[in-house]
Amino acid sequence: MGLFTPTYYAKSIYDIPLYFYKKEGIKIIFCDLDNTLDPFFLNEPSDQAIALVKKLKENGIEFIITSNNHGSRVIHYAEKLNVECHYSSKKPLGYKLKRFIKRKNFEKSSIVMIGDQILTDVIASKRTKVRIILTEPLVKKDLPITKINRFFDKKLRKIMIKKLEKREISYEQN
Repeated sequence: MGLFTPTYYAKSIYDIPLYFYKKEGIKIIFCDLDNTLDPFFLNEPSDQAIALVKKLKENGIEFIITSNNHGSRVIHYAEKLNVECHYSSKKPLGYKLKRFIKRKNFEKSSIVMIGDQILTDVIASKRTKVRIILTEPLVKKDLPITKINRFFDKKLRKIMIKKLEKREISYEQN
C-alpha cells in the first residue's frame, strides 16, 4: 500500500494552516488544479483560490499548478493567479515532474504536492520522491475521464482510512 499512501491528509487545501508549511520546511507547492484548487468547471480562479495563493506568496511559498489537463485551460487559469504552471503532467508517471524539478533546480525536500486523487497525484509524488498532501475532491462532479479513477480511489480510501486519520494535518498550532 506504500505507493498509494500519502504523506499527509487534509479535507481541503483551504484547511491547511500556513504554519504547517513553515513547520515542514515547505517552500514550493505543486498543486493539482481540478477538484483540488477549484472545481474542474471553473475557468477562472475562485476568490478563495486567489486569497490562498496571495497569502502563500506573501509568506515566501512558491505556488505551481501541476495538472494533467491540457495547456490552454491550465495556462489561462495560472495566468489569472499569476503563478507558474506545469500542464499535461502525465501523472502518475512522474517523469515530466522529475524533469521539471531538475530543470528548475528545486530541492525536493522543500516541495509538497497537493492533490485529490490517489491514482494520479499520490503515485506521481511517490515516483517523483516528494511529499504529498491528499485532499478530498472539492465537488462530487467529475470529468468523464476521472470517473474510472474515482471508482478505484474510493476503494483505496476505504482500505486506508486508519492511515489517513493518522496522517491528517493538525490544525492546532504547536
